[in-house]
Amino acid sequence: MKLADKIKLPEGRRLEFKETMPSNADFTKTVIAFANDAGGELYIGVKNNPRLLIGISENKLDGIENKISNIIHDSCTPLIQPEISFFAEEGKHFIRVYIHKGSKPPYFLKSKGKDEGTFIRVGSSNRLGDSETILHLERLASNISFDAELNYSKDFNKIAIDEFAAFFKEKTSEDLTENILEKLNLIVKDQGQKRASNSLILLSNDKLKTRLFPNAKIECARFKGTKPGNFIDQKSFTGSIVGHAELALNFVKRHISEGTKNYEGVYRNDRWEYPIIALREVIRNAVIHRDYSLTGKDIKIAIFDDKIEITSPGKLMPTVDFDEMFAGQSDVRNKVLAPIFKRLGLIEQWGNGLQLIADDLKAYPEIKLSWSEPGTSFRVAFINQNYLQQQELQQELRQELQHELQHELQHELQHELQHELQHESLISKVLKIISPKEINTKGIATVLGQKSISGPLKKTLSSLLEKALIEWTIPEKPKSKNQQYRITKRGIAFLQLLSKKN
Repeated sequence: MKLADKIKLPEGRRLEFKETMPSNADFTKTVIAFANDAGGELYIGVKNNPRLLIGISENKLDGIENKISNIIHDSCTPLIQPEISFFAEEGKHFIRVYIHKGSKPPYFLKSKGKDEGTFIRVGSSNRLGDSETILHLERLASNISFDAELNYSKDFNKIAIDEFAAFFKEKTSEDLTENILEKLNLIVKDQGQKRASNSLILLSNDKLKTRLFPNAKIECARFKGTKPGNFIDQKSFTGSIVGHAELALNFVKRHISEGTKNYEGVYRNDRWEYPIIALREVIRNAVIHRDYSLTGKDIKIAIFDDKIEITSPGKLMPTVDFDEMFAGQSDVRNKVLAPIFKRLGLIEQWGNGLQLIADDLKAYPEIKLSWSEPGTSFRVAFINQNYLQQQELQQELRQELQHELQHELQHELQHELQHELQHESLISKVLKIISPKEINTKGIATVLGQKSISGPLKKTLSSLLEKALIEWTIPEKPKSKNQQYRITKRGIAFLQLLSKKN
């Protein structure tokens, strides 16, 4: 990629721009942070705000190169070997400093020592690593994962694992014997005794799990509107982590609609509002690949009117690029838990998860997938662009609605308005459900919490159609299996009148 194109990218985990050679302190912090994380590249000669190609005088290139090499050699430990290159573009000269992902972390400032000189990359900034971060980096250097570490808090045979044992039996038809626990590395021989690993405690429903890992849980919430605040429903899933993904996905399903979109031959295709397979994989990945060593952080699933967000503690693994879903990438943070989840069928095959997400999204062109790394967490968002378009349309209609239409409605539907103001009936509820999106009768019933389509709902829909507050999406085929409803300008105006009166 040419630098003229690269400067269009935001600074972040692996990229930084500098107009001139930065101070020694700032430069070494960036180098160390890159080495401790996924690696990265720093370009010198690029103004950041606004982003412009400034360049460096050609006669200064060699001097800056020597300075960079000396600073890194004298200030950083263990040894970091940068790749420094010169190149020209648009008649200007630039320096690229590439730092590889280090194999011997933690890297730190010699002058500050490990505890005060270890830096990590968080977004586009460099932050001082705390004791948890340093331990994490040391585990990486030793190729030991946190879930594999032994825990001496309780004898393994006194830890309550009945939830996990039942789940294991259901999925594998095997009893969870001591021999199997050893094969799964859930218990390990240490100095002549068998000890539990952190994984066994995380998979248990023992009180010890709550005490040692109080945040090894999923917090789910359905918020009202498009921002955090008032919630309609919330649920916390604790106990054994083995069942968390399924429980969380069921919570999501309760708060999104399922509607029939089309038929293939005699078979009906039920299409959820969001891609369920992709959601399932993201939630599973959140459970399997989260960083359980981080205290005070749990998995959060937030459902809004316009999107679903899944946030998991721990940044994306350095070797995985979420933008390259088809590459079959695989990297494991929890080296004991991941094989167990695979054996239980919660991972189909290594590197297949991103492919499943990408494939499922193909059938949902209206859903935009985005990801970010807020702090030391990883967040995936499924954004419903249809909702945004509907909101924009309604905003336009609000501006265009004529006083005559509302005046007409006030006279035509005076009785209905008075009734709705005194007592919200199915009329208001159904209109509010249909307002942001097209939906069929079954979908409306589901949102209302009805197990089947009730008589009052059918009557309400007929009344709304008769009053032209809603309309069919396929008016020429009233009995079509693909029939859905959408709100009309009159329907929007009616809702507006209600809100004004309130």
